[in-house]
Amino acid sequence: MNGPTATRWGIPAAIFSIKALIAALLAAYISFSIGLERPYWAFLTSYIVAAPLAGAVISKALFRVIGTFVGATAAVVMVPPLAHSPELLTLAIAAWLALCVFVSLMERTPRGYAFVLAGYTAVLIVLPAVNTPGEIFTDASLRVQEITIGILCGSLVHGVILPGSVSTFLLGRVAMMLRDAERWSRDSLELEPDAAVEAERRRLAQDVTELHTLSIHLPYETSRPAPRVRAVRALQDQLSLLMPLGAAVADRVAALRERGTLTATAVQLLADTRAWLDGIEGSREEREQVAQDLRARCLALEPEVTPDADWDELLHLSLGSRLSSLIDAHLDCRDLAEQLGTLDRRPVSARIPRLLEGRRNRELHRDVAGAARGAAGAAVTIILGCALWIGSGWNDGGTAVMLAGVFLALFSASDNPLAPLWMFFWGTLIASALGMIYAFAILPRVDGFPELAMTLAPPLLVLGSLMHSPRFAGIALPALLGMGSPFIIAVKYTDNFESFANGSLAQLLGVLFAIVMARLLQSAGLESAIRRTLRAGWRDIAERSNLMGPPDVRGWINRMLDRIAVLSPRLALSGKAPGEPLYDVLRDLRTGVAIGELRQLRLDLPRERTGPLTSVLAEVGAYYRRLEPDARAPADPELLGDIDCALHLFAADEDRSVRRQAALALVSLRRNLFPDAAALKGLS
Repeated sequence: MNGPTATRWGIPAAIFSIKALIAALLAAYISFSIGLERPYWAFLTSYIVAAPLAGAVISKALFRVIGTFVGATAAVVMVPPLAHSPELLTLAIAAWLALCVFVSLMERTPRGYAFVLAGYTAVLIVLPAVNTPGEIFTDASLRVQEITIGILCGSLVHGVILPGSVSTFLLGRVAMMLRDAERWSRDSLELEPDAAVEAERRRLAQDVTELHTLSIHLPYETSRPAPRVRAVRALQDQLSLLMPLGAAVADRVAALRERGTLTATAVQLLADTRAWLDGIEGSREEREQVAQDLRARCLALEPEVTPDADWDELLHLSLGSRLSSLIDAHLDCRDLAEQLGTLDRRPVSARIPRLLEGRRNRELHRDVAGAARGAAGAAVTIILGCALWIGSGWNDGGTAVMLAGVFLALFSASDNPLAPLWMFFWGTLIASALGMIYAFAILPRVDGFPELAMTLAPPLLVLGSLMHSPRFAGIALPALLGMGSPFIIAVKYTDNFESFANGSLAQLLGVLFAIVMARLLQSAGLESAIRRTLRAGWRDIAERSNLMGPPDVRGWINRMLDRIAVLSPRLALSGKAPGEPLYDVLRDLRTGVAIGELRQLRLDLPRERTGPLTSVLAEVGAYYRRLEPDARAPADPELLGDIDCALHLFAADEDRSVRRQAALALVSLRRNLFPDAAALKGLS
């Protein structure tokens, strides 16, 4: 079941289950009334699109209609010319599924659902039509009609009857995210941070990714005016800044404490900032007034960058600057959260117009090799399944191949597809048992649609409420789909037990075949995915180091935070301790920010004065190109020498702002790449 869900039992689960039942019965009734051959597809679809939030249902419905139509069109195009060549038809449908899976994995938003649906819809239409290719257009058009009825009924009921609000859910999540982020920043400012800060860092990265996903559904809100997506994008940007800034402050505090040179003024400033974060939920006026005082004290903490400045002064300079930026980011987050919560389009503070200017979609990590691997897995499953099906001569084997292809497509983005597949297997087993009881013990005594509806209602209501809970949805959904069996939701009752048994066996074997294929394809996939994600970050740093244009610091931070959110569950699944690799990625994130600052300084300076910066950037790029995940080699001491030379050179610059900007970027780079290097012995 897609989309965010509430986990508590009680009224929300009951309301959701009742609405899902109404939508399913309405879809079935309409299908019966207009004489569609397979009314169970409308029934099933209404449950598949069901979600607690109305905006998620409607957006998912739109994506599903588009995907269904495209998939049906592809089926109509493929079958007629290849009807007499099963081998070529198998390759064609496998290639189509692979293409759709690849595009969906590259999209990495709820919109990707339309692409994967276009792939497996074609599979669902083509494979049953192998023996009757002349009826492919009729089959495809009927399937589109049946599915569209289910989509429309689900959208109507969930979007109109007591609709769950995406906006309300998003605002609640934003409030929780802000509290988490402020707690993480507060903990990062402790003189001795708790080890739990690492887990909070991972949660912040995942929160930003969730916020992006929720924003996709906002335009489809039905229950209340939705916050502007642009404001959500701006909030994502500000939340993204918190991680590198908080980590940088924590690093400078640790370095100064290790040297025993952290001043009493800095200690008191950190304590007062923690107190401000504790009370940040108060009035905006008080929040801004205290923040203004803290920023002034941060500026006072910064020493002048001169040729006589020592390493401790440079660390205090970096501490004051990063802490001031962290305070600004938290202020902006709070203002944007207030802007999201008001229906008034007028800005709640003077900073809002600046924050909203030029907001765009979030930059996401794109794993081309991983997408190609998932696409190839779906294609191989179809090809091998068709070979086994044709070789066995089992008529119902096509159902097993269909389901296996669908499952590999649906779970191609999952790092651990075996867990949901096993849940689907047990849910399908439950569905087979329920279906047998209904089809051969209960339905023979049922006459007419009202009796059918009342007979189906008890198990559907129970399973629908279970579907509302993420913990049980993986089993409840396939069990619900089993209640939509063609032996139950049918125009005419059929008592062919042999056909029922063959169909149920084919479904179970299809899930088991998908499990086997997923296990075979996943054996080395997790390690490879971790390596690819790490290498992608290093490759980005190397490429960014050599670019001459303006730096896109926010785009870089968004991409790296997305990589952290992707890496965390993969590291957990691999059995590795997440702390060290995650910290490396966080250090790489800060390195990329420092590179952006150096590139901006290089753009601001005359060309003849940029030589030292270009040399440092080129060596940073060369270092990151050489990195390998198994053994992260230390940076070349020659790079350390070049960083120190650049620090000495720019400390004597006539322009105070150039001295400060160069010192901030070079100190960050030095701390990120050479954390254990000896202190710089003066700049003169």
